[in-house]
Amino acid sequence: MKVALHACCGPCSTVALRELSQQGHDTAIFFSNSNIHPESEYLRRLDTIEAYASALGIELVADEYVPNRWIDAIGECKERTPERCRRCYRLRFERTADFAANNGFEAIATSLSVSPYQFTQVINEELEAAAERHGLVALPADYREMYQDSVDLSREANMYRQNYCGCMYSMVEAAEERTERRKARKAAKRAAKSAEGGEG
Repeated sequence: MKVALHACCGPCSTVALRELSQQGHDTAIFFSNSNIHPESEYLRRLDTIEAYASALGIELVADEYVPNRWIDAIGECKERTPERCRRCYRLRFERTADFAANNGFEAIATSLSVSPYQFTQVINEELEAAAERHGLVALPADYREMYQDSVDLSREANMYRQNYCGCMYSMVEAAEERTERRKARKAAKRAAKSAEGGEG
């Protein structure tokens, strides 16, 4: 089938493109990610996936970057919950399905389910709903077991690897989580040193 792959970034696209190719699909990338903040980060991710698509000889189409469209879609859902992410997925898959239906594609897929930090069931529900609204086939997947493959493939390709999902809220959340992990590691080291001193 002719498939429009919604790709969130270069690293996650590696596995999705590989799997779709192995299944015999003719795949093009649709980069629809108005959720990404700030714009400099959006452009860096776009440059990364454009270079990868070019190296593979795969067509890539970039959607308009309209952050206010994402802000309107999220509404009051600012905390990290399945509902906030559902609204984000819905917007991007709707854009993908509209593009696919108007450009001769038969199916849509997404690279989002590579990440172990995403809500995979919600991703697939929204992908299927967007496909149904536009008379397309959905190709839901759960690529989480292949996450390390995506890490390895992206490193081999010297890709930029981001450290947060994309939106302004996830950027703050990821920074807070990294701070907490550093604190936990330091506390563990202090406890280990203390235990060693006690044994002496």
